[in-house]
Amino acid sequence: MKLKLGDKVKIITKDKEYIGIYVPSPSKNTFILKLDSGYNLGISKIKIKSIRLIKKSKEKKFKKEKIKFKKKLPTVLILHTGGTIASRVSYETGAVISRFKPEELISMFPELKKIANIKSKLIFQIFSEDIRFSHYNKIAKEISKNMNVKGIIVTHGTDTLHYTASALAFILENIPIPVILVGAQRSSDRGSTDAYLNLISAAYFIAKTNFQGVAICMHSSINDETCYILPACKTRKLHTSRRDAFKVINDSPIAEIKKSEIKFFKKPTITKEKFKLKLIKPNLKIGILKAHPNMYAKEIDNYKNFDGLILEGTGLGQFPINYLDKSTLENKKTYNKLKQLSKKIPIVMTSQCLFGSLNMNVYATGRKLQDIGIIGNYTDILPETAFIKLAFLLSHHKKDIKKLWNKNLRGEIDKRILPEQYLE
Repeated sequence: MKLKLGDKVKIITKDKEYIGIYVPSPSKNTFILKLDSGYNLGISKIKIKSIRLIKKSKEKKFKKEKIKFKKKLPTVLILHTGGTIASRVSYETGAVISRFKPEELISMFPELKKIANIKSKLIFQIFSEDIRFSHYNKIAKEISKNMNVKGIIVTHGTDTLHYTASALAFILENIPIPVILVGAQRSSDRGSTDAYLNLISAAYFIAKTNFQGVAICMHSSINDETCYILPACKTRKLHTSRRDAFKVINDSPIAEIKKSEIKFFKKPTITKEKFKLKLIKPNLKIGILKAHPNMYAKEIDNYKNFDGLILEGTGLGQFPINYLDKSTLENKKTYNKLKQLSKKIPIVMTSQCLFGSLNMNVYATGRKLQDIGIIGNYTDILPETAFIKLAFLLSHHKKDIKKLWNKNLRGEIDKRILPEQYLE
């Protein structure tokens, strides 16, 4: 019997009978049934005696709204890459239904039609954790082909949204229009959704300002009242589920949007330089290695065939490399491995602390790391942004990485960090 998502069925096993909604299973050996309680039940197919169809599923039609072009309104293009923001959950089946066409978006977010003429395109649909450098290039190419609009919104899964924001900031050099990345922690059909305010705020910000560059638009607090425009290279997701999960590190938000009011915290940069599309080489191998107690030198070996390595050191930029006694012999091996590797590839130090800057001159450990070629001192760059910046430099400025690393190229480095920029 060929079943479809949403079919109501009766399952008889050796021990029990179950009635529920059929949900496709990722495993060939398991049958998944959504019970009336809302829970999914996995049943081993070996135990199933019979399956009887009770009622076929009926796909509910989504109401589409006709779109009228208004000459007085600016045009905003929404590019979709996946994520929760344009999704609805069918609580009958548990399936996620994504809506990407302009008329569908207007039906979901009717206020959009008052702000701008909406165009929409699906680039690809992917879980954000599965994104690779080639996806960054694909988004950037699509943006470069559509710069005749007032601005562009890129919808994206939240888990690696900050990586993509950094990547687009580096790739889209001197972009003359706003490119705003928007995500949602909760799907648009939930009462607690953040999708509506995030998307509406991003569209309003584009329509009403002359901002240029790449930024992020997400909730400023757990309340459903305001959104921040956040700098692409200084923002990080700090919470798994809160609506205000994205916070600025060692910097401040660009602006706040509250209903029809926009408040800038810093003066927008206006560029007259020529736009350049600087794609990242898709096959680069760059690693991120986190310092931790009881580290083994063999961990360094994992990166011997890589093009670059980001170290997430401790504190001001330390790593377990000091030989003190028999029990720390492994640290000496780690030091030697780093010394060998730094002769082959660029190795960059960042801090697990996130807030504050590196100062690898304070302790002997930091000085020893610099002596063997580890770069990054005196920077406050985030590990994720460092990962992207290294990929960019390897793609376009391979011979000048040491020279350019401490140079602020896209707002990724702050030379002066104010006390109020620490997260409280």
